Amino acid sequence: MKEKLFDSEAKIMDIIWAKGPLPAKDISLIAADSIGWNKNTTYTVIKKLEAKGFIRRDEPGFICTPLVSQEEVQKNEAESLLNRFFGGSRKALFSALLEDEKLSEHEIKELRDLIDKR
Repeated sequence: MKEKLFDSEAKIMDIIWAKGPLPAKDISLIAADSIGWNKNTTYTVIKKLEAKGFIRRDEPGFICTPLVSQEEVQKNEAESLLNRFFGGSRKALFSALLEDEKLSEHEIKELRDLIDKR
């Protein structure tokens, strides 16, 4: 995945990932309710997502189907963040994330379990 998702594009992708393939009209109605966007704004973002290869639009009804999973995008974004700001160091990233965070014993156990599974 070469392309990045801008915040506006991520909002539309969140709708599509949550609801599954949807007509563009339904996406615009959901975006109007949840984000306050008008139809033209939503359709513009949908066109950008299609051009970038994140979704496919099919007739009839301009059904928008995701071509990438949410997990794929999350992994890509996390890797980008890791490389851009932490020089690829997972230790530096986790240190920054946990520096001021108070974790419960349960959360610490869950993190240890994740590390142990690696």
